[in-house]
Amino acid sequence: MILPPWGSVDPFRPRFPWLGPDLQTLRDTLRPPQLPPERSEAVLVDVGAGDQLLGWLDPPGQGEPLALVLLLPGLGGGADSVGVRRLALALRAAGFAVLRLNLRGAGAGRSLAKGTYAAQCTPDLLPVLRRARQLAQGRPLAAVGLSLGGTMLLNLCLAQGQLEALVCISSPLDLTTCMAQIEQLRNRPYEHWLARRLCHQTLADPFGPSAAERLALSGPQRPRRIRAFDALITAPRWGYRSVQHYYAAASPLAQLLRQPACLPPSLILHAQDDPWVPVAAARSLAQARLPGLEVLMPPGGGHNGFHAVGDRPTRCWSDRVTTQWLRRVLQG
Repeated sequence: MILPPWGSVDPFRPRFPWLGPDLQTLRDTLRPPQLPPERSEAVLVDVGAGDQLLGWLDPPGQGEPLALVLLLPGLGGGADSVGVRRLALALRAAGFAVLRLNLRGAGAGRSLAKGTYAAQCTPDLLPVLRRARQLAQGRPLAAVGLSLGGTMLLNLCLAQGQLEALVCISSPLDLTTCMAQIEQLRNRPYEHWLARRLCHQTLADPFGPSAAERLALSGPQRPRRIRAFDALITAPRWGYRSVQHYYAAASPLAQLLRQPACLPPSLILHAQDDPWVPVAAARSLAQARLPGLEVLMPPGGGHNGFHAVGDRPTRCWSDRVTTQWLRRVLQG
C-alpha cells in the first residue's frame, strides 16, 4: 500500500484475532463494541408523496462544528448500525457535526416512507442534501458513504449534488461485477443472510407490499439471492426494465470515468481483500488519476472492517483515515 501524502496514517495491520477478510468483515457482528449513549436530535426530511426520511443529527464533541458530514449506511439502510455510529463518534471527536440518515424503508424511519431504497436513489437524496445545507448554516457540507451508501452518494454527485468533500468506504462501483463476486460459492452464507434481511425489511413495510410481492417474499420460493430480490423488488419499484438494467444504470464507475469533473474532492477507500466487493473498480479509478480523487487500497481490511493494531474497540483504521482526510480537505 502506498501511504497518502497527508496526515499520520499508519499502514493497515489487522488486529488479532480479526485476521483475514472474513473475520475483518464480521467483527462487529461477532463482537459488537459497547458504544456510549446517543445524544442525537431527530431530523425529518420531506421527500415527496407524503414520505419522509428520518435522520439523526449529532453535535461535535465540543465547540462549533468545522463542517457537517452527511453519513449514509450500507445495505440494511439503518443509521443506528454499529459501523455508522462508530464512525459518527470519530467524526464528532474530530470536530464535525454529523447527520446520520435512515434510508427509505430502513431503521427507525421505516414507518415514515413507503417502499425501499436503491443504489440510485437521487430523488430521495436531493431533498436530504438541501436540508443538510440548511443545517450546516453556511459551514462546509461533506458526505461519507459506507458500502452501498457510497454508491448512492457517487450517483448523487453525478446528478449535480453539490458537496465540499466525499468519502466512499468499501463501496460497489460496478454492481454487475459486485454481484458476480457476492454470488461466489464462498460467499453463499453472506448472500443468504443479506437476502433474508432484505425480505424481512420489505415485508415489515407498514404501507404494505402488494399481495403478489408478499406472497413472493414469504412463500417457499422466497428470494435467497440478492439478484432475485432486486429483480422482484428493487428494479421494478425504481422504474428499471430489468435487474440487468438496474445494475448497469445504477453503477457509477463508467460515468465517473467519462465525467470526472462532477466530483468534489473525494477519497475512495477499499480493501484489496474485500470478500463482497471486488477491488478492480477502485483500481481502475486509481489508474485513471482523476483530478481531485484519491484512492487508498490497503491489502487487508475486509468489507468495511479495517480493525487495526492499536485501535480501541470504539475506533477502527478507516475511521481515522476518514477524519484525517476530511480535516485536511475542509480546512484547506
